[in-house]
Amino acid sequence: MYICNCNQSKTMTKPVTINILLCDTFLGRLPDDIPSYVSMHERLFENAGAKVEFKVFMAMDGELPLEFNHDEIYMIPGCMYSAYDSLPWILGLQEWVRDAVAHGVFLIGICFGHQLIAEALGGKVERYAGGWGTGIRKSSIIDDVMLESFPDAKLRLLYNHHDQVITPPTGAITLATSDFCRYEALRYGLQVFTFQGHPEYTPYYMSYYLNNLASDQDPDVVKRALDTLQTMSHQGTEVARWLIMMFQQWLLDYQANG
Repeated sequence: MYICNCNQSKTMTKPVTINILLCDTFLGRLPDDIPSYVSMHERLFENAGAKVEFKVFMAMDGELPLEFNHDEIYMIPGCMYSAYDSLPWILGLQEWVRDAVAHGVFLIGICFGHQLIAEALGGKVERYAGGWGTGIRKSSIIDDVMLESFPDAKLRLLYNHHDQVITPPTGAITLATSDFCRYEALRYGLQVFTFQGHPEYTPYYMSYYLNNLASDQDPDVVKRALDTLQTMSHQGTEVARWLIMMFQQWLLDYQANG
């Protein structure tokens, strides 16, 4: 179904291409000075000092990459739907994920993407009985691969989710964990990295969301989330920088060993 471009140049591509499989535009849910959800990712990697270019595929409309390129990154970001919804485009995206993993390309999942990749590979996602997780949350990094770059063993990201990965796929390795969300971040070998948190969010956007769009959430949860924006720092830029570094290391190994 998909074409694998296996005869890539041995020279690392500059800039890095990130293919965003867009699952939601969040129409009407962004402040006027944020032009699009894609622009949030552009700002994230720019702030991380990465030289990247973006290709956008409207996955929510069934548009998916038809080729797999090993010198490019593929990323599935956030969405207001659930990863377990039986919509044709979600089922098609899960099939695409299985093909992408089989072809061995570098894949990132963020929030909905974290959950959808887990569902696609045999894990289980459910609505969490403990309610919404929102604001900045601190989790513990427990995987040696990530600890090399985060030696304080703490990860602080912005969150806004009600679903969680309850059972990870066989072979998935937990990168970070917390009391609220056991599987905050996962990796599958050194090829697929997924995060429940939103590196692309900013405290400014989170404040806008909580003050204007969180009417369905418990007011006490919203207040606590707003408090975290004042008392905790957010490591989205550091995570983006780390993901680019992991991709570059993975690509060099792929080019050396095939």
